[in-house]
Amino acid sequence: MKSIQDIELKGKRVLIRCALNVPLDEKGNIADDFRLKESLATLTYAAEQGAKCVLLGHLGRPDPLFEFGNHPAVPPLWSLRKVAEHLSVLLGRKILFFEQPIGREVRDQISLLKEGEIAMLENMRFYKGEEANDENFAKELANLGDIYVNDAFDVNHRAHASVSGVVKFVPVAVAGIQLKKEVDALNRILENPKRKMVVIVGGSKIETKAGFLGAVCKLADTVLMGNLVSKEVEEKPFLVPAEYRDRLVAAIDGYPGESQSFDIGPRTRELFKSHIQGARTIFWSGPLGKVEEEAYRQGSLEIANAIGESGAFSVAGGGDLAGFLERAGLKNKFSHISIGGSALLAYIAGEKLPGIEALGN
Repeated sequence: MKSIQDIELKGKRVLIRCALNVPLDEKGNIADDFRLKESLATLTYAAEQGAKCVLLGHLGRPDPLFEFGNHPAVPPLWSLRKVAEHLSVLLGRKILFFEQPIGREVRDQISLLKEGEIAMLENMRFYKGEEANDENFAKELANLGDIYVNDAFDVNHRAHASVSGVVKFVPVAVAGIQLKKEVDALNRILENPKRKMVVIVGGSKIETKAGFLGAVCKLADTVLMGNLVSKEVEEKPFLVPAEYRDRLVAAIDGYPGESQSFDIGPRTRELFKSHIQGARTIFWSGPLGKVEEEAYRQGSLEIANAIGESGAFSVAGGGDLAGFLERAGLKNKFSHISIGGSALLAYIAGEKLPGIEALGN
């Protein structure tokens, strides 16, 4: 996969699709900036190489408001302005904010950018053409840049204009540093992983991940399941192909109790750690407890530390797990932490991701 580090950037208008969809608290403030931190390598590199950087992204799922020539006031909750301000602090560079994603006005603003300067456009999802992958909208985006960089693994499962549609209309399209790192790490798991391989499946709503669960059961030697996943698989055994059910290891106790379990219990922690010991490849998707509350973090903390001590090649992500590990200071225990949620599960399940496929084509 060709990356931003393989091409000349100096003086070029570079469109960078970033992972800007950060969780917000009840007041609309940024609650977790892990994804923004993961974008810093690409943005720093592009600016230092003299690119004129234009950042594209989305926040939340707002109702689309914009059509060509029609730009009403946007709801502040879903505006990317606060993301631009926060990212500017993390990056240590000023980020200009342009209120309109496309059109002559924003083209004129971009033309005034100096080498190394960075601007961010407003939330792509305010435009009706984004999620519809409208060709006219994609062409308008392409007209803003000389080079397109996809650095947002978390949305690569979406066939949206700023993810896959724009690629058809730009002269050069490459992966960002973060996206290439994601793909390289996940391919190492999928393509002849070192044995034994252990997969840990936490979180909930496993029925929506049926393809993922079937894929990891086929791939792994052992699949450790958190309480909610264990219960759902017990109730719906068809979620796992019969020939792979002997690879499943269910949680055997919960905390604070069996009737209301918000974490894996002490016996399950020891059981899981015994399987992690000696593993050479580990993939972990989704937390094993209600980690947003301090009382229910112990299981996930113990498993994270056991993975770090195992010496295995390890990848974690999905749900709230990535942000939790970063906030807990455990990121360095892993070989790679993924910013993906649904995109991560889809890639592991062997699905074609439109964003990555577009770069390949």
